[in-house]
Amino acid sequence: MTGPHALSRAEPLLLVALGGFVGAIMRHAISVAAPGLGAVDGAVVGTLLVNVVGSFALGVLLYEAHLADALSAETRLVVGTGFLSSFTTYSTFAVQTSGLPPMLAVGNVAANYALAFLGVVLGRLVARWVS
Repeated sequence: MTGPHALSRAEPLLLVALGGFVGAIMRHAISVAAPGLGAVDGAVVGTLLVNVVGSFALGVLLYEAHLADALSAETRLVVGTGFLSSFTTYSTFAVQTSGLPPMLAVGNVAANYALAFLGVVLGRLVARWVS
C-alpha cells in the first residue's frame, strides 16, 4: 500500500517508535547515573527511580486526558505508549530483583509497587489540581 493512506497508518507507529527510542535512552542514562545504596547497586536504584517517575507521569497523562483532554492523541501516543512504556521497565525490575539477596528482593518489590502506585495517585491529584 502506498500513498497518503499508508502514511496515515504508519504515523502512529512512528510516533510510538520515536517516544520509545527517547524513553529507552533516558532509562539507560538514569540507571547508569544512579548511585548505589549500600548492598544495592545503582542500576537497581535507577530502575526504581524510573518506575516511580514514569508511573507519576502516566498518572498525570491519563487523568489529564480524562479531566482536561488538552493533549492530542498523537502526544499521548508519543509520551504514553512510546516514551513512558520504554522509560519504565517491569522486566528489568524482575531480573534485577531475582539477583538480590532475599530480604533486599522483598524490599525492592515492595518499594517498586508501593512507590509506583503512589506515583500514579499523586499524578492523578496533580492533574486534577492543574485542570
